[in-house]
Amino acid sequence: MQYSEDKDILTGLTLYGKIVSGLGEGKVFTELPWAKEQFLNKVGINPYPGTLNLKLENPLALEGLQKLKSRPGIVIAPDNPAFCQGICYKIMIQGSIPGAIVIPLVPEYPADKLEIIAPYNLKERLKVQDGDEITVVVISHH
Repeated sequence: MQYSEDKDILTGLTLYGKIVSGLGEGKVFTELPWAKEQFLNKVGINPYPGTLNLKLENPLALEGLQKLKSRPGIVIAPDNPAFCQGICYKIMIQGSIPGAIVIPLVPEYPADKLEIIAPYNLKERLKVQDGDEITVVVISHH
């Protein structure tokens, strides 16, 4: 894992994990008008409905994710108190697709899970399925 720890973010941090099925909540979240608008305006992504879930199993990837979470990110703030805030970090997926990691700010959120948004259905675009491994590289937090 190579990266440069600048004052704001771990630029170049590479994270990789296995694709796993989610609960379907990402589809609902990415379709909410306030969330969709903020993803577009703050992150530059008009998200495909849903998120791609990665489970990080490698200790270096887990350590990198914890360091990333300790840095400020792009805040996605709900207009309804029934929803939680999220923090985003811009990434490049498999070296070619722009996207973002979305970390919901909820206490029970798993420490080894990444939710990824992108303008496309990533499973179709990358020709991958549950159990396959993919790599993402952090490129920015603003």
